[in-house]
Amino acid sequence: MHYRRLGRSGLKVSEISLGTWLTVGSQLDEPSSKQLIRAAFDQGINFFDCADINGSGETELVLGRSIADLPRSELILSSKVFYPTSSGPNGRGLSRKHMMESVHKSLRRMGIDYLDLYFCHRYDPDTPIEEVVRTMDILIRQGKILYWGTSEWEPYQITHANGIAREEGLTPPTMEQPQYNMFTRENVEVRLAPLCKEVGLGLTVWGPLQFGILSGKYNDGIPVGSRAAREEMSWMHDHLTPEKIATVRKLTALASSLGVTTAQLAIAWLLRRKDVSTVITGATRPEQIDENLVAGELHDHLSEETLDQIEQILGNMPV
Repeated sequence: MHYRRLGRSGLKVSEISLGTWLTVGSQLDEPSSKQLIRAAFDQGINFFDCADINGSGETELVLGRSIADLPRSELILSSKVFYPTSSGPNGRGLSRKHMMESVHKSLRRMGIDYLDLYFCHRYDPDTPIEEVVRTMDILIRQGKILYWGTSEWEPYQITHANGIAREEGLTPPTMEQPQYNMFTRENVEVRLAPLCKEVGLGLTVWGPLQFGILSGKYNDGIPVGSRAAREEMSWMHDHLTPEKIATVRKLTALASSLGVTTAQLAIAWLLRRKDVSTVITGATRPEQIDENLVAGELHDHLSEETLDQIEQILGNMPV
């Protein structure tokens, strides 16, 4: 396992991390979740990404019980705040009230004293950014979180938050969590890249396989038992376009010629960028973790010729 600094901070995160959305405490029962998390930790993964909205809080509960016998100092645990987690007008958003109450609930569910990373899950137009920055700084000073960041914020919003923090001597955001994959590129490569360079923002990217499409599992239709076959995931069908499948089939052929899987190629391609601190992967079985980890050894060996072939196949390089 290789480790990268989270932006310009001193924190080291495994370049491949494990997400919990739709898996831990949801698709996976508690014994299976614990087995998966233990397998990831044993392979060197130290960052486990979560959110208070996942499984209506059940994911945090299962994650907490799954890491209870692991050394806390060797773990990087995150959660997020924004989406509704209680009734009433103050049960959502980024007000100080909701953020304070949400972090306490997350800590209790996970059975820990502090979160390493705390994300604003989305931007809240109803709450001044000043209030968000000041609340995050309070939480850091109280020792309840160590670093704070954003997820799916516009670059100008992150810049605004960073400016307020600098002006008032508060802690600026350390990381942003955007979606990034071979089909979703412009935000990271064009819009966020300059901000990473300017203020030292680290990227903890999610959706590296775009809901599994870039694994190649849907190249010949929707397999029985796959995520896209589940009724509650029917929205995925909008992403399974003929054009995308044709592209992934070409990527699969290229990956095969290199002796790797399509998923390994897709993840390694993301890790080629040094502003990516970690790629958040999903898994339901330990074998999938083993497969993903190969990408960590592959990305340094992607030749210019291979990268050019990928660009020709994708045909979507941002301008």
